[in-house]
Amino acid sequence: MELEDKVVVVTGAGNGIGRALSRRFVAEGIRGLLAVDYDGEAARTVAHELGDRVLAVEADVGDETEHVAIVETAEARFGPIDLYCSNAGVATGGGVEADPADWQRIWEINTMAHVWAAKAVLPSMRARGEGYLLNTASAAGLLTNLGAAPYSVTKHAAVALAEWLSITHGHEGIKVSCLCPQGVRTNMLFPPGVDGDDIGAEAVRSQGVIEPEDVAEAVVEGLRAERFLILPHPEVLDYFQFKAHDYDKWLAGMRKLQARHFSG
Repeated sequence: MELEDKVVVVTGAGNGIGRALSRRFVAEGIRGLLAVDYDGEAARTVAHELGDRVLAVEADVGDETEHVAIVETAEARFGPIDLYCSNAGVATGGGVEADPADWQRIWEINTMAHVWAAKAVLPSMRARGEGYLLNTASAAGLLTNLGAAPYSVTKHAAVALAEWLSITHGHEGIKVSCLCPQGVRTNMLFPPGVDGDDIGAEAVRSQGVIEPEDVAEAVVEGLRAERFLILPHPEVLDYFQFKAHDYDKWLAGMRKLQARHFSG
């Protein structure tokens, strides 16, 4: 997909990867972009920066009805949506003992938001015989995230949904990509006012934290190639292939890594 003159929706557009995607898409010459974020002020800041081709929308993507409104707003302002970037995500640590409310909220944002986005935009795309879905998951969706069961589980589900959408609707002209980065310098990994060395992210940082702009560059290249897996950290493919080749050996290695980073 070439982005010039396309209509795009980006959720989680107020910060991090979503903001970098919005900036890069505008630079690529899109016709119009809906910058969606739970933090309406952040979305409006992005829209103000990028000009009249960008419209800010405050929305909770964990709510199905909000996606219907997002699609209606984008179509009314710019026309049919060519690319829907379901990018918003949250992080929750802990294991199976994590608060049920935390499990529910991360499920709504990291998994069901992708479901609601596809449900809302697919009818128009299928009627036109074309359209593109970009779902942001994580390398954790292909591998895992030590110490964070809710995050790992919901990101695995996001990858599975993207696979299903590609298989089920590919013959109708619908393209699907799944974005799976590792560590990115965003508020999720480095919350404002918190030093990176204090947040238990050493295992991720040691594999190379990249900038959101690097992710945006990988996305543009991946969309142009219409590649399903977009991996801003190329080494993730090696890890994923090793996991598939010898699952038990991979699990043993991950247990050793966990012991090294969580001992004491």
